[in-house]
Amino acid sequence: MDKTPHDLAQMRKSYEQAELDESHVLPQPIDQFHHWFDEAVKAKALEPNAMTLATASADGRPSTRVLLLKGADATGLVWFTNYASRKGQDLSANPMAAMQFFWPELERVVRIEGRVERVSDEESDTYYRSRPAGSRIGAWASPQSQVLVSRDVLEAAWKAQQAKLGEDPPRPAHWGGYRLIPDHWEFWQGRSSRLHDRIAYELQADGSWLIQRLAP
Repeated sequence: MDKTPHDLAQMRKSYEQAELDESHVLPQPIDQFHHWFDEAVKAKALEPNAMTLATASADGRPSTRVLLLKGADATGLVWFTNYASRKGQDLSANPMAAMQFFWPELERVVRIEGRVERVSDEESDTYYRSRPAGSRIGAWASPQSQVLVSRDVLEAAWKAQQAKLGEDPPRPAHWGGYRLIPDHWEFWQGRSSRLHDRIAYELQADGSWLIQRLAP
């Protein structure tokens, strides 16, 4: 049997930095998220707003990808993408998703689940205008998730769109934002002996949040 380049079975890290108790978390999960996010920024986490987004197709096949969070408030968590991409097609068929943030610098994970909806055209327009010109042109040029014969095809499409649209292109109709409206949050703090702290928030029928500890 071929051996892996590294002894994966022996690769491990003991988490010792902090602890998390249900009596100390904030009543609203979005406030707890902002508190942890601020600490991730202060810890100089590499792209603290990077997250893994999980979707599932109509037949239940899951897929994940790394995206950047661009908004987070009481209404939900927002990102922007091509609506015709694989994740866009998944969400059209099954508008439920999960996202995860991993901040190894703090030995922390945040998991979020909920329903997804598109943001308003106005919100998409505002964010699109804030992007660098090259990225705005890229939204027109890239047939996201489709097969490309070569990178040359993509770069040629970008140059063609630049020549056509100039330096201030409008937002394409196939590109915009999504908002995940959470009904479940989990805040995970690494602990020694793999006895990690896991505090979950579950949305109740009356709009309140039930806070519970989960076994690691």
